[in-house]
Amino acid sequence: MNRTILLVGTIMGLLAIVLGAFGAHGLEKLVDAEAVDTFETGVTYQMYHALFLLFLGIWNGLAIKPKKIVFVLVLLGVILFSFSIYLLALNSLTAFDFKIIGFLTPIGGVLMISGWFYLGYNILTQKVLD
Repeated sequence: MNRTILLVGTIMGLLAIVLGAFGAHGLEKLVDAEAVDTFETGVTYQMYHALFLLFLGIWNGLAIKPKKIVFVLVLLGVILFSFSIYLLALNSLTAFDFKIIGFLTPIGGVLMISGWFYLGYNILTQKVLD
């Protein structure tokens, strides 16, 4: 499980850097400044949670089952939150109206918050840390 978490965290970090570079150097020529700022918000949260997953993958102070739950909550949260933001920021470039998926952004945010909350809950209620 730790290897999977580390690999996903690494891929998320890599994508955050690539998307951040695109947002900083190429996107400003295609969309307005507000859309660039929105895009960068998605990148920022993706990178924070990539680092979070790297921490989770190397930390042995949490049992496998709660670790897996935190991992799934954070991964789904980032996918729904950050990737819906990317699509919304690029909305003016396509014929498809991505505003119809705007409801996914807050769901992703709640999932990320839930991952942090569940981790904290397990830290507080765990009898012994390894």
